[in-house]
Amino acid sequence: MLRDYQQKSVCEVRRSAAGNKTVVLQLPTGAGKTVIAGEIIKRALSKGNRVAFLVPFISLINQTFESFYAQGIKHIGVVQSDHPLCDSSAPVQICSIDTLARRMAFPEVDLVVMDEAHRRSKFVQAWMKKGPHFIGLTATPWTQGMGKHWQRLVVGATTQQLIDEGYLSPFRVFAPSAPDLEGIKTTAGDYNQKQLGERVNQTHLIASIVETWLEKSTGDKTLCFAVNRAHAKEIQSQFQAAGVEAGYIDAHTPMEEREDVSALFHEGIVKVVCNVGCLVAGVDWDVRNLILATPTKSEIKYVQMVGRALRTAEGKDYALILDHSDTTQRLGFVTDIHRTHLDDGTEKQSSERKEKLPKPCPECGALKTPGPCPHCGFKPNPQSHVEVEDGELQELTPNVKTTKAEADEIWRELCHYAKSKGYKLGWAAHTLRDMTGHEPPTKFWPKRMEEPGEKVRNYIKYKNIKWAKRKTNAGGGNDFSSSSELPMKRNVA
Repeated sequence: MLRDYQQKSVCEVRRSAAGNKTVVLQLPTGAGKTVIAGEIIKRALSKGNRVAFLVPFISLINQTFESFYAQGIKHIGVVQSDHPLCDSSAPVQICSIDTLARRMAFPEVDLVVMDEAHRRSKFVQAWMKKGPHFIGLTATPWTQGMGKHWQRLVVGATTQQLIDEGYLSPFRVFAPSAPDLEGIKTTAGDYNQKQLGERVNQTHLIASIVETWLEKSTGDKTLCFAVNRAHAKEIQSQFQAAGVEAGYIDAHTPMEEREDVSALFHEGIVKVVCNVGCLVAGVDWDVRNLILATPTKSEIKYVQMVGRALRTAEGKDYALILDHSDTTQRLGFVTDIHRTHLDDGTEKQSSERKEKLPKPCPECGALKTPGPCPHCGFKPNPQSHVEVEDGELQELTPNVKTTKAEADEIWRELCHYAKSKGYKLGWAAHTLRDMTGHEPPTKFWPKRMEEPGEKVRNYIKYKNIKWAKRKTNAGGGNDFSSSSELPMKRNVA
């Protein structure tokens, strides 16, 4: 039986397809897109239509066949090289896009359902012009120019919605270390992979990956995304040196070997699988921990990677994400990345993000948005006068004006500080005006002076740092004649 959001998605796709030849359905990773595809196909078969289901990876052929068969779709053929399940008479054909493209064959069908529809394919675009209805499935329909080929976007559910409803797992993100990405060029919208590989494949960075995993993870079922083969191999080697059984998969790994690694992973023998890109999509493994060791500027790649860990599982309270790439702090949480329309290639892409970018909690280290930490409950102490932002102290505007009585108390504290440092009375007067807007109550040193409280000490610290920065920027000049900032001439009389 379909879940509520799955049933609504099927109905909305049917309504949209009535007036559009090409429709894209967006659902998060783990939402059951193959189950929804099966329902769409069964309805098409009931009308006597033939259907082609397109997959971008050979690894998805058997997985999709098994899913459809379990849903009661029994007569299925496969179009992929010399696959043993080839049957051109079947009303449902599961097709490798690459195989069709090599053969330049457009199967005679009434409906085409395309998995991972965000992926560009000139072959598919040419097929769209031939006339059959197309329904695309993807978690990330954000490819630039996608709206030129797909007419309508249906958002079945968001990641946050499915987490709230218990269909996807909550997650925690820690960002313990990250490479220096300064100077790395951008190629095709992402970091230059050669330069990135050289930058990240350093002993101290990889050691941090292993150490952090040993400290924070559950110790099993971990996927690690690396930049390239050398990087992935080195991470695997460091895990094994630490006594942790680690596997390895890349695009050249034979299918039989991938299946062996998957089996060992789920049996708990292999604790970590290091991979290069090939486990980004179409993988329904039981992943409890995720290591992001490959920085990316691509929201699509980022969301697809994190999606591998968001499936729910027995005994899984949350997914742990160890971000050694700084990606979360640059792109935000995956729950904040969302769009409601397709890009037609004419507009600058930007996520419809409501939250500010996350930063580490000073108490537990988990990434969080402003406010109390949802993981450890830590609440930041508000600063009454100064805060640190982008490396520079900035004065906060007070909510209420300083009263005369408060100004008099601050005056006594400023005078105490000036006396202890040997500064003139004029320094205290000028600082009082800057800090409170009030004039000194007297032109003489007060008879009663008091030790500066936290408010006055913070303000003096702020002014000192501001003066030091101004002095550095001015090349070492020492013109203090019109400033309350330190140092002032000493009272030598």
